[in-house]
Amino acid sequence: MMRSEPFPQDEDAVLALARALRETGYKFTTVTPATHAHVNARPRNAEARSLRDVFGWSRPFRGDLLPEPLLTLMRQAGAVAEDGPLLRPTIRFSSLDGALFAHSSYPPSAADAVFFGPDTMRFAAAVIAHLEARTRPVRRAVDLGCGSGAAGICIAKRAPGAEVVLVDINQAALRAARVNARLAGTAGVDVRRSDMLRDVAGPFDLIVSNPPFMIDGAERAYRHGGGPLGAGLPLAVAEQAVERLAPGGSLVLFTGAAIVAGEDPFRGDVAELCSRAGLDWTYRECDPDAYGEELATPVYDAVERLALVVLTATRPTVQP
Repeated sequence: MMRSEPFPQDEDAVLALARALRETGYKFTTVTPATHAHVNARPRNAEARSLRDVFGWSRPFRGDLLPEPLLTLMRQAGAVAEDGPLLRPTIRFSSLDGALFAHSSYPPSAADAVFFGPDTMRFAAAVIAHLEARTRPVRRAVDLGCGSGAAGICIAKRAPGAEVVLVDINQAALRAARVNARLAGTAGVDVRRSDMLRDVAGPFDLIVSNPPFMIDGAERAYRHGGGPLGAGLPLAVAEQAVERLAPGGSLVLFTGAAIVAGEDPFRGDVAELCSRAGLDWTYRECDPDAYGEELATPVYDAVERLALVVLTATRPTVQP
């Protein structure tokens, strides 16, 4: 297996690379790591033959494949490594909402990997749908555990003039989020380190989060949720968020739920939390069966399926 590389340190150089790549018309839809592995394992895909192969599929390539200015920008950004006689990209770029997003190269195996994939797209879609249905303006929003910053940037594009805060404890994610916010041209985006919401003050009109929800043996930051069947961090996010909602403010939480004997323990926990806090809420499965390969591991022995869910909880403008 290829080794994972940290997200590059030089944000200005990564931004220059991203802008040059965008000028080529590059687009790429990032798939799950499992699909990525299957596709790259095909013999014909052992070596890159296009920009998408390099910057999307993370395939090794010959130096003369890329235009010299683009390869120079890769080197300046620290986004390329030697791989025997070939070169290997150490960063990826994915398309979402008409923009490009920088994130970690494949495989995302490092503890501080900046993940981007189908769940990012589902999460962003849930946030956008909420914004389209919302009748109250968003003046202050936070993307909690922002990763690449995709959801928060989608908010900033649709709420001009709003203060949008992107927070994470992963320094690599903060670098990626800053690059991506600048690349998208979103004003009013503030990227900062915070353990949950502890290091940001005040109430929010909108809190969005896509916390890790797996039990991951390597405890990678983007994947390990801890607690019972991975629900520890999602529940902790919900508990902190509901305390920080302004009147009329909403939490949009996209996460996973382990279904045991036909029951969803996480749903029961958030139902109790929302009831106790006096919130209006909805909860839906957006995918009833995801990550089925995880069920082969002993920790999921009692789980019959892993569902992807969206919780939307709103504080009434007038409290009872």
